[in-house]
Amino acid sequence: MARKRTEIKAIRSDVAIYPIGVAAKLLNVHPRTLRIYEKEGLVLPTLVGNRRMFSADDIQWITCLRTFIHEEGISIPGLKKLLAYVPCWEVAGCPTSIHHHCNAQVDRAVPRTLHPVGDVAASMEAKEQDRQKKGVPGQKKKLSSSG
Repeated sequence: MARKRTEIKAIRSDVAIYPIGVAAKLLNVHPRTLRIYEKEGLVLPTLVGNRRMFSADDIQWITCLRTFIHEEGISIPGLKKLLAYVPCWEVAGCPTSIHHHCNAQVDRAVPRTLHPVGDVAASMEAKEQDRQKKGVPGQKKKLSSSG
C-alpha cells in the first residue's frame, strides 16, 4: 500500500524557530551579544516559556544591526536614538526596491499601539504606551520557594 505524499511548505520567515544558541551560531556571535541587543531593545525575540526563540527575520535584522555597529561605526545608544525617529531603511540607505521586499524592516518611529492617524498627540501617547509595554526585558521576579 503506497503512502500518500504530503506537500512540504516553506516556513514563514516570521516564525520563531531558532533557539538563542542556534541563532548565535548562524550569526557567528556569542549568545550574550544577542541578550545585550535584547536588553537594549533592538531585538525582541519570542519567548517560549523562558527560552528566547528567533525567526529568520530576526536573524536578518541582527545582521543589519551588526552592519550598523561594526561597519558604519554607529554605537548602540546612537542606533537606538536614530531608530526612534527614522525607519531602519533610512539609516541604512536601502533603495526602495530592497526595503519594500525586506521582511526584517524595522520602523520603531511608528507606534505599535493603535491610535488615530494624523493625531500627533495620540501618536505621542501611543509611543509612550509602547515604551511602557516593552518594560525592561530579562528582569522577571523569581518565585522564592520555602524549604
